[in-house]
Amino acid sequence: MTGPLRIIGVPMDLGADRRGVDMGPSAIRYAGLGDELTALDYDPSDVGDLPVTHPEVGDPDAVEPATGHAKYVAEVRDVCTRLADEVSETLADGAFPLVLGGDHSIAIGSVNGSARDADIGVVWFDAHADFNTPATTPSGNVHGMPVAAFLGEGEFADSDWAPAGVDPSNVALVGIRSVDASERAALADSDVTVFTMSDIDERGITDVTEDALDVASDGTDGIHVSLDLDWLDPNEAPGVGTPVRGGVTYREAHAALERTAQRDVRSMEVVEVNPILDRSNRTAELAVELAASGLGKRII
Repeated sequence: MTGPLRIIGVPMDLGADRRGVDMGPSAIRYAGLGDELTALDYDPSDVGDLPVTHPEVGDPDAVEPATGHAKYVAEVRDVCTRLADEVSETLADGAFPLVLGGDHSIAIGSVNGSARDADIGVVWFDAHADFNTPATTPSGNVHGMPVAAFLGEGEFADSDWAPAGVDPSNVALVGIRSVDASERAALADSDVTVFTMSDIDERGITDVTEDALDVASDGTDGIHVSLDLDWLDPNEAPGVGTPVRGGVTYREAHAALERTAQRDVRSMEVVEVNPILDRSNRTAELAVELAASGLGKRII
């Protein structure tokens, strides 16, 4: 996994309920992302940040037909549509798309772009299931809905921008430990594979990650990797908006991403770094380290 790589920043916090995650792309760049990628023999180019409407001028109550309770959904749709084009064009140009968030709602665009001309699987490293829909969400925050959105669940089935054509049987959620009751029921009725923190406790991170990668690669053309920094324990990654205790350790996270790099990964995003809540840019530095592991960095 070396060669051309395109960095795409998406400074969006419209999908979250805490400000600051829009500064994530800048914090990750400042933490030395470009140097790490060059050291790995990639040829990185940075296209900068996609324009994103600020919440102060957006309309949280404007909704599409049949989208229900989803804040800033019109603005999220616009950003994700443009991001999908950018990711698709990057792949068509023979480069690897590395997307920097921003809140996790941007994954709707990343997955759609990666899946536009291919059958892909998705590995979702996250504390949360992100399987709410506008009808089930307790908050209305779209960063709690991207998996449901790109799979066309609920109201998203009728939208012309969210469903990506990904087979749910090729989606694996890893390290989940915060699930709403409605999400639990919906996941039980879906073909999505869920590996909770209890599975990692019982089986170990490498076995769980290998199984997740097998799910995502079964009959597909490649894998999209989505890394939410709240997947890690807050003691490791304090700069996130929705921390949940009991996450993976520093070494477990690296072990998982090192295994991931051995598979056919075609696109990746790193999201939910919030510098306002961070300590000395520690979470952004961790994001750079983990992205490097996911792109092939080894100890020896």
